[in-house]
Amino acid sequence: MSMFRSGSLSETTICNVCLPPTQQPLCNYTDLRTGEPWFCYKPKNLNCDTRINHFKGGFKQNLKAKEEKLFQSGVNMKVSIQATGPSIATVLSRKEGQLKVKKSSGTSVPSGYYYQGVWRSLGDTTLSQFNRSAITQCLKGKDVHMYGDSTIRQWFEFLNAALPGLKEFDLRSPRRVGPFMSLDYENNIMVTYRCHGPPIRIGLIPTRELRYIANEIDHLLGGPNTVIVIGIWSHISTYPIEIYIRRLQSIRRAVLQLLDRAPGTLVIIRTANVKALTLYETITNSDWYSLQRDKVLRAMFKGLKVHLIDAWEMTLAHHLPHNLHPLPPIIKNMIDHVLSYICPHKGG
Repeated sequence: MSMFRSGSLSETTICNVCLPPTQQPLCNYTDLRTGEPWFCYKPKNLNCDTRINHFKGGFKQNLKAKEEKLFQSGVNMKVSIQATGPSIATVLSRKEGQLKVKKSSGTSVPSGYYYQGVWRSLGDTTLSQFNRSAITQCLKGKDVHMYGDSTIRQWFEFLNAALPGLKEFDLRSPRRVGPFMSLDYENNIMVTYRCHGPPIRIGLIPTRELRYIANEIDHLLGGPNTVIVIGIWSHISTYPIEIYIRRLQSIRRAVLQLLDRAPGTLVIIRTANVKALTLYETITNSDWYSLQRDKVLRAMFKGLKVHLIDAWEMTLAHHLPHNLHPLPPIIKNMIDHVLSYICPHKGG
């Protein structure tokens, strides 16, 4: 939803990617650079250019009486399916003349595992553990720009808390919204965070601060001292997959252009993660929808010079409860993974 204001007159109307046709005219806020659509019903007494903010509206819970009992975490959701018979599988040797089954090229394999609480990657990158001084040394002289949802904001908050020399500059932004900026003058470190553009379920945010990730990347110079971190999935999981595909296409185009003009730029992309399933999450944004978007994200950036942080596997494999915002031990492992891309073999 959005509020429109001119002087003492204000009105609030519904906004979305698309809106049911009514007698009420629409305000078209489609982004001219990315083509991302966004519309609001026009206020009765104000112009479209008087829109001042964006905030989360409600949703319709179309459940019949007692149907919510069908969605209970720990009862029929987020529980293991027990074997009805023996839990041992016997693999027999292939008989002579028996056709060999071809392995599917789409077979997924784990990206890593935890050992003594530390994530061990099965990929080509050797992961290091970084203490405070090692993090500072790794980020020295770097500009780190983070774009996305609150799961990326967690990383910004982690670095703020971990590094005593990194001080947040007060931009007078809402705490859960941003934008945010932190600086370490002595070590020439800058870390920024900005949330992605709509659709986004968030507290009140000024329309002037609604930015699309692709447009933000287009304005960056890039280079060997620039790190771009992107994470966008949760807020778009409630929409048709086509909406997410279009968003990733615009980001992919911007990343390719950035890497063309500044090949030394490091681009890191965070995948979706599993989370606790409340009734609200189950009927609007369950892990099933997140998984579909996660597959699209991996396919969209496959073959590009970018690095993935496999948050899906890192949360699924950990013994801690699933949470939309992973708990600190998992975040620490994710940050170590990020830093291992920035500074290979320089952990402490």
